[in-house]
Amino acid sequence: MESRQLPVPDGLAGERVDVAIARLLGFSRTLAAEIAEAGGVIVDGVTLGKSDRLAPGAWLEVCWQSKEEPTIVPVIVPEFGIVYDDDDIVVIDKPVGVAAHPSVGWDGPTVLGALAGAGFRVSTSGAAERAGIVHRLDAGTSGLMVVAKSERAYTELKRQFHDHEVVKTYHAVVQGHPDPLAGTIDAPIGRHPSSSWKFAVTSEGKPSITHYETLEAFPSASLLEIQLETGRTHQIRVHMAAQRHPCVGDTMYGADPSISARLGLSRQWLHAVRLGFRHPSTGEWVEFESSYSADLQHALEVLRGD
Repeated sequence: MESRQLPVPDGLAGERVDVAIARLLGFSRTLAAEIAEAGGVIVDGVTLGKSDRLAPGAWLEVCWQSKEEPTIVPVIVPEFGIVYDDDDIVVIDKPVGVAAHPSVGWDGPTVLGALAGAGFRVSTSGAAERAGIVHRLDAGTSGLMVVAKSERAYTELKRQFHDHEVVKTYHAVVQGHPDPLAGTIDAPIGRHPSSSWKFAVTSEGKPSITHYETLEAFPSASLLEIQLETGRTHQIRVHMAAQRHPCVGDTMYGADPSISARLGLSRQWLHAVRLGFRHPSTGEWVEFESSYSADLQHALEVLRGD
């Protein structure tokens, strides 16, 4: 068991417990929330929850159980696709069920593990368990990712993602028919107030912008093309669910499980279909495309047959 004791800094007065602990100790918001939920945050002798607010000058005590750092385990993933590879970058076609990088609580395959298993070396920039990773896809989302192989590429790609210069295009099948058929969702996204594993549209969240256009309409669902202006965790899933049009198959965010069963889906219908950016070495614009995976294509065929 480890612990820290210190007064609440003025700059964190009024902040949520999980936000403050993450900033103070360099933890992720998820870990900070877990510590609070386990009763590990005490202020002036009172145990606080993750959403409680800190008072200025109060005496803060944080206790937590150290966790082993996730390690990168080389693994062979048969469906793992290499779309492009050079000295600076590798663009991959990520299959469903593969996380971007190791994390506490995830024991399945990862992009970094699959690259190591295929003999690739990536940049050492970033945290050890996320070295070379400049953006992420959910484990349940398939499609295109770029991973930095050189330190120069890591720095430049991180800048492009930060400055919203990367074009990220997704296709999603959502329940119902969005109205209007094309538009922009501009709504802040933050941690879900009652679940440390989910996100939600919340006034305390970070600015999040999603552009969508209907490509095809079915009796009970729509195929959308979506472009992200920002890159929040679960952004498309949260924004579409907030519009009452959750991604088909996304039961975490309210999708009808009977539709998932009829379409043979065990995950959300969401695919990163195109990825464009300036090559970090040459400065030339490059763009890559990915075809739908078999489960998504099957679901589309069932919908088209309705």
